[in-house]
Amino acid sequence: MKDDELVIVRTFDAPRDLVWKMWTEPERAMRWWGPNGFTTPFFTIDLRVGGAYHNCMRSPEGKDYWSTGVYREIVPPEKIVFTDSFADEKGNVVAATHYGMSADFSREMLVILMLEDDDGRTKLTLRHAGLPPGKDTDDCREGWNQSFDKLAEVLASG
Repeated sequence: MKDDELVIVRTFDAPRDLVWKMWTEPERAMRWWGPNGFTTPFFTIDLRVGGAYHNCMRSPEGKDYWSTGVYREIVPPEKIVFTDSFADEKGNVVAATHYGMSADFSREMLVILMLEDDDGRTKLTLRHAGLPPGKDTDDCREGWNQSFDKLAEVLASG
């Protein structure tokens, strides 16, 4: 693991094909994306190499945080590699400082998502590279884990 890389491994009690759909179908992703208290009112996914995603996470206080990225590698239903950048509502990349966050964030981070079949369950491994060390990485880890807790709840509810 590199200094600027966050790695999270989780197992979900759901088949891999369903977990894949939760990442690749906007209406499903909107149900779990974002930390506790956040909603995702907007999510577009153009799932092809060179295609982009664009989403908005809304905080409990009503502040919108937009992000975008480009898909670099797609291997259904086991791997997605995509860039991750802060964005404005039009999908233009902006610095993290646009949202009052650290200037140490890379303008373009990289996320590698691996999904492995685990006897009817799904082992998810997420690698998020380009994060500033320390508090920013810790906050990102907490955000991803809260999102994954929400994903587990959505999967359990059918």
